[in-house]
Formats: sequence, structure tokens, C-alpha cells
Amino acid sequence: MSDIAPARVAHKRRYLMCRPEHYTVSYSINPWMEPAKPTDTAKAVAQWQTLYDTYIELGHEVELIDPLPGYPDMVYTANGGFLIDGIAYGPKFRYVERQGEAPAFIDWFRAAGYDTREPVEVNEGEGDFLLAGSVILAGTGFRSTGDSHAEVARVFGKEVVSLTLVDPRFYHLDTALAVLDPVVEPGAEPGIAYLPQAFDDASRAELERRFPNAILVSDEDGAVFGLNSASDGRNVIISPRAKGFEAQLRERGYNPILVDLSELLLGGGGIKCCTLELRGVAGELRGAQTRGAEVTA
Repeated sequence: MSDIAPARVAHKRRYLMCRPEHYTVSYSINPWMEPAKPTDTAKAVAQWQTLYDTYIELGHEVELIDPLPGYPDMVYTANGGFLIDGIAYGPKFRYVERQGEAPAFIDWFRAAGYDTREPVEVNEGEGDFLLAGSVILAGTGFRSTGDSHAEVARVFGKEVVSLTLVDPRFYHLDTALAVLDPVVEPGAEPGIAYLPQAFDDASRAELERRFPNAILVSDEDGAVFGLNSASDGRNVIISPRAKGFEAQLRERGYNPILVDLSELLLGGGGIKCCTLELRGVAGELRGAQTRGAEVTA
């Protein structure tokens, strides 16, 4: 690799988020959730607000879905769908505790003008599906089933690469792998970062083959959800505790921006979990920036 890092370009993004007004940890569906450990809803809202404000300050658009009482994990909007080119593939949650969220996300996509597809197979949206260039990287092992990989390939007409997760701490793909370049030239290798030991041998070999220049992140940084990050191609929003990953990003010419979501990590989610990318619009979205201005710290 050249000693001179390439010039990175920021691309305006559009995201869907959900204010954690009902956030708490009252059940356990992943290793991070400990109902006996107290949570602070006000702190969660304040940390979420910092993330929201960061996106707005960077020039991105943020849409909001209303939080529903009784669904504290709705703040993790990345699990609420997967969208490419104006098509919205809805979620079908594995655990009953989250299944009531699915109709709300699907209704939101329809109202926003997306070509909305309801799933047959169990899937948890962008938690397990990440767009890397022209290819969809698809996680399985804990939440989304392998059959959902075939379903998402039919919905979007794109190549799907199945990756098997083996460490229960990293139960969604977006906790173990980050796409750093949301926009790439056709045929170019998208920048990604991942935690090798979160995957089985076959998946690691496939990642090494497809992404020989990927950033390999340490378990230390993975364990603080360093990879659960959002990138516009230049600015990468990451956990302030992922010090090694921060240095790796700087070496590659990215601009790490540190946002602490420690309270939301108690529910097993981080920056990317709270951020669903809205790619392509088949109709006018409903006043993203106007509504965004109504959100105050």
C-alpha cells in the first residue's frame, strides 16, 4: 500500500432514525442485554441526540419514525429494513419481543413512497445486509436465516454473498463488518473493515478474496462495537473507545468522528444499529429537514 492515503470524498446520505423515548433493557435477546443492570433513558436520548446532530452537521438528511411504547429496541432502526434504489425490503424479526416493530417500519416505507416488499423469511434488515459496491453482504448464524439471503437476491436482483457469524457477541453482520465507502466506481473494491474471528473459516476466506485491502480490526475494538459505525465515504462515525480502529481509519485517509453511545450498547446496539440508510426514493419523502429541525437536545 502507498504511504500516501487517498483523498476521501464525503457523499450526502439519507438516514432513518428513531428517538429512544421508551428505551430500557427489560428482556435479553443478545449477550449484551442484562435486565438486572439499570438503564438511563434520558442518557440514551442525549447520546442518540448527539449522533443525530452529528449527521445534520455533516449535511446528511435524517428522517424519523415514531417510537412505539413497549418496543424499546425500535431505536435500532438498522434492523427495520434494507433499501436500495427506492425498493424497501421489510423486516421479519426472529424474537417475539421485536416482531411488533415490523408493521410500523413497513407502513413508514409505504407512506414515504418506497416500493415496499414484505418478507417471507426471517431477516433483520440492514443489521444483516450491507451493500458493498454492487454486492450485498449477508450475515447469518444468529438472526437472519439463509433463506432470507435468497429472498433478498430476488428482491434486488444483485449478487448476495453469505457470511456466517460464529461469535454470539456479534450477532448481526453490522456489528462485525463496516462498509466504509457507500459510493464506489463500478468494478472498484469498496473499502470495508471487519473482525476476522467473528466469521467462520469459509466466510473469512471469501472476505479475504473479495476485499484484499480491507482493514482488519482487533477483538478489543470489535468488543466495544467499533465496527458498528456509519460512513459517508470520508467521515466515519465510531465509538470513542475503538482507539485502534480510529488510528487505522486515519492511516487510510478517513476522518473518524467519535460519538459515545455507551448507554445504547447496554441493549446490544451502537451507531450503525441506530442508523438505517434510505437509498433512492420512489416518491417525495416527507419533509426530512423540516421535521429534523423539530428535534431538540
